[in-house]
Amino acid sequence: MLPSGASARTPEEVAAQAAETASLTVLDAHIADCFACPRLVAWRTDIAVARRAAFRDQVYWGRPVPGFGPADAEIAVLGLAPAAHGGNRTGRIFTGDRSGDVLFAALHRAGLANQPTSVSADDGLALRHTRIFAAVRCAPPDNKPLPGERDTCAPWFRRELELVRPTLRVVVALGAFAWAAWWPAMTAAYGVRPPVPRPKFGHGAQVAVPGAPVLLGSFHVSQQNTFTGRLTPAMLDEVFGRAKELAGLA
Repeated sequence: MLPSGASARTPEEVAAQAAETASLTVLDAHIADCFACPRLVAWRTDIAVARRAAFRDQVYWGRPVPGFGPADAEIAVLGLAPAAHGGNRTGRIFTGDRSGDVLFAALHRAGLANQPTSVSADDGLALRHTRIFAAVRCAPPDNKPLPGERDTCAPWFRRELELVRPTLRVVVALGAFAWAAWWPAMTAAYGVRPPVPRPKFGHGAQVAVPGAPVLLGSFHVSQQNTFTGRLTPAMLDEVFGRAKELAGLA
């Protein structure tokens, strides 16, 4: 057991601290104070010091980014990791970057957010029935966490799932990384195993495992997908419309 107020600095300490945490509020605080992945700690800190020219006058968050949204959410949106100049800057997942612009606009159209944009952690955004989190909580170089970093961060994700389990009905995985991260987290949090072979990721893919939330796949809301037309607003609307139906909200 870590001393009260101590930061997790090893994979073992992450696992122990996550397992002992009894509320989302405390879990979020522990996540934001994690130093267990040296490469990610160095990267997030360097970005926060160097800053992008457009944000040179802002103070960057420069720490792991907790989940966001109500604790009794029926729908979860699972992403890859915070963006270097998005969540790593603002301290809120998907807030302050182009990907977030697309995601929050879609959530607003679906009635799952009170406003279509999010530029800062204090801009008044509120999610309805929806919680957003990432498989990895620190911004990684080139948006590519290493396997060991993914595994070190996994206990935070699994404990968050356990804490929202009473109400959670649907998970929307944004991209193949989030889709792959879901299966071991599902087994740990819900005690059920994925189908064999594991279902392949695809936009609009849907998998229902008895005893666990329904999993929906969506292309990630990255500029690579939205600027090229691979992911359109209509495609996102269909995914979130189906998520609401499966969650009993439509």
